[in-house]
Order: sequence, then structure tokens, then C-alpha cells
Amino acid sequence: MSLLVTLAADVLVAILLVASIVSSVRLSRRITRMKADEAALRQTIGDLVVASSTAERAIIGLRATLDECDRTLADRLGTAERYAADLSAHVQAGETVIARISAIVSHSQPSRVAVVPPVEIRPSEIRAAPVEAGDTKAAPSSPNGERLGAAAAAALAMSERALGRLRSRAA
Repeated sequence: MSLLVTLAADVLVAILLVASIVSSVRLSRRITRMKADEAALRQTIGDLVVASSTAERAIIGLRATLDECDRTLADRLGTAERYAADLSAHVQAGETVIARISAIVSHSQPSRVAVVPPVEIRPSEIRAAPVEAGDTKAAPSSPNGERLGAAAAAALAMSERALGRLRSRAA
């Protein structure tokens, strides 16, 4: 019986040894897969860290661009307001010149018209209306001042033509 017990014990040990080898192989494969998954997971985490740092830098750049756009827009709005004020002053000066010319034309009568030789006036010689006592700011000088002068010269030429017509009717 001892031979049979020894043989059974050896067979049992062999079966247990085969079972432990099989389970070791299975565990080895699982560990290999887990390590591969861990490496992939580490790679994914690394990619996410790189992507988040890139996104942070992009956000910082966008904020800087937004601040610069705000400053540029504020500067342009200020410039536009100054141009609008200049244009308003020029329009007001032009209306004053037109009002003076129309007053001169309406007050002139054919019998009182004196013959005055034509005088050549350059647009650069024409000045804006003088500043009134209550007005503290003078009209600023700008490229539009030349346009205003040209408009005043054209208005002067039209008034001279109107005076010429009045003279011809009076004669």
C-alpha cells in the first residue's frame, strides 16, 4: 500500500504541478496584458498632459490677443470721435460761411452793387470763421481744412456769379 500511496501522492503532486504551471502561464499573460495596458495608459496620460499645456498656452495667447484688440479698438474709437468732432466743427464753420454768403447776397440790391474787379482767392487764403467769445476751442487744423477752404472758394465764386447776374439785370 505504500507504493500505491506514494504513486497517488506523486500523481497528485504532478497534477498540482501542471495546474500551477498552467495558472502561472495564464497569470503571466494577464500581467503582460496589464503592463501593455499600463504603458498605453501612461502614453495616453502623457498625451493629455501635453494637450492641456498646449491648450493653456493657447488660452494665454488668446487673452493677450483679446487685450491687444481691446486697446486697438479703444484707440480707434477715440480717433473716430476726434475725427467726428473735427468734422462737426468744419461743417459748422462751412454753414457759417454759407450763412454769411447768403446774407451778403440777400442784402445786396441791384442799385447798390458796386463794380469790383474780380479778385483771385486761393483756398489756402480762406480762413474759418473767427471764434466767438463764448467758444473756448478753436477749429483744429487738418486736411479737411483745405476742403473747407475749397468749398468756401466755390461758394465765393458762386456769389460773384450771382452778383454778376444781378448787375446784368440792373443794367
